Amino acid sequence: MTATAGKTLGTIVGELLGSYVVPNEVDTPIPTSTDTSDGHISIGSRLQLSDADFARTENDLRDLVLLRNNLVHHFIDQHDIRTLDGCRGGRDALIKAYTRIDRHFEELRAWAKGMHDARRALAGVVQSDAFHDLVVNGIHPDGTVFWPGAGIVRALQEASGVLAVKGWTTVAEAGRWIAERYPEQRPEKYGCSSWRQVVHESRFFELRYFEVGALRVARYRDKKRPANPS
Repeated sequence: MTATAGKTLGTIVGELLGSYVVPNEVDTPIPTSTDTSDGHISIGSRLQLSDADFARTENDLRDLVLLRNNLVHHFIDQHDIRTLDGCRGGRDALIKAYTRIDRHFEELRAWAKGMHDARRALAGVVQSDAFHDLVVNGIHPDGTVFWPGAGIVRALQEASGVLAVKGWTTVAEAGRWIAERYPEQRPEKYGCSSWRQVVHESRFFELRYFEVGALRVARYRDKKRPANPS
């Protein structure tokens, strides 16, 4: 409400036609924010009409602006309410204006209901586990993984930043570190049986085995970050 309080009806109608109500062939991006850093995703919406319906709607809304201006600024000049005939003419004009305004109001209310219903349906999708997995973890509904967007890859990179020794991080140690801080990030969530498989499948890391005493230890490093010299 505060955003439109100081605007004329003509200005508001112009903004409505240029943003929310558009013809079908217009291919302008819908305002959308997919920044999930605060846990929120914002997706805009608009109403696309056929060329004929858009032209009719545009003409109707422009006529509504003219009707409003005529009622506010010229009604008294057009109807002499000091006479009986003038009052009758004014009454008939107001009834006609009310009918037009009521028709436009019902149309706008239908638009508002449609937007509300669409937002509720979208909210149900956005709040689903499948949508969260797709956007936050890169896991598609069919189970395939988009590794550049995988949450477990980001967790492995973060663990490496904390645990790396001379550029290399022990896979098992990273797995324990992640389990304590991001318990939802588990290899099986991404169709893997082990942390080593995650490191291998993601293609983001180099995996090597080091001899530590009598043990063979798996370690990894980010392919974009070369190891420090020994």
